[in-house]
Parts: sequence; C-alpha cells; structure tokens
Amino acid sequence: MNNKLMILVVALSILSLMAIYFLVNPSYEKSIKAKYYFETGEYQQAYILSKEAFALDQYNRMAATVMAQSLTSLKYVKYINMAKGYMLEIDKIANHEYISAADKAKIRVICDIMISSYIKLAPSVITDKKLVEDSAYYYQKFEKLLEKVTK
Repeated sequence: MNNKLMILVVALSILSLMAIYFLVNPSYEKSIKAKYYFETGEYQQAYILSKEAFALDQYNRMAATVMAQSLTSLKYVKYINMAKGYMLEIDKIANHEYISAADKAKIRVICDIMISSYIKLAPSVITDKKLVEDSAYYYQKFEKLLEKVTK
C-alpha cells in the first residue's frame, strides 16, 4: 500500500509542478489568456496575445494553434464586414429608379470580389460555426445577385 501511495504522491507532485510552470511561464500565461479571448469571440485580442506568446516561446503549441485559428476567424470577420458594407452600397444603388449599366457593372464587380474572397476562406474544425454560416449566407446572396445582374 505504501508503494501505491508513494506513486500517487510523486504523480501529483509532478502534475502540480507542471501546472505551476504553465501558470508562471509568461508565454503559457499569455496563450491561456489568448485561448480565453478566442473562445469569447475577441479574435483580434486573441491573435495579439498568442503572437506575443509564440514570440516568447516558439515551442508553445497552444500559442501557435490559437494564433492560426484567430487569424482564420479574423478573415471570416473581415469577409462578413465587407459583405455588410457592400450590401449597403448595393441597396443604395437598388433604390434608384433607374439602374444604369455602370451601376450594374459595379454590382457585378462587387459580386465577383466577394465570391472569389469567399472561395479563399478555409474553415477549420474549431472555427466558430456562426462565422462560417454568416459568410456562407452572404456568399449565396452575392451569387444570386450576380445571376440577376448578368441576365
């Protein structure tokens, strides 16, 4: 029984030393904060912290992963924001009584830009599903709009 107790004490000691190391090490401290910001949807802050953590320790896999995932999520956020802005611009054009050939060409160019930008996006397993769904929604809207404008 003493051997089992001794093994348990040694294992717990090693685990506690590892936990202390991860909590005290500045690189891992920043990567844990970055992971928190990533999970709460603050991708810019997560990217900044994970980049700092990775600069401190290039073997910090958590920092590397959070940095890559934050960058992917930021691309989705940028696409969605661009889509919203372009949709507002297209709505302004659509409110005119007459849509000129130049306006149709402008809408075609906007749709081409947004469709090609969407194709470049590549979600990962942990990319926020809401971001992926929103970007797919706008992609479909731009595809339908391009069909209407090219007819």
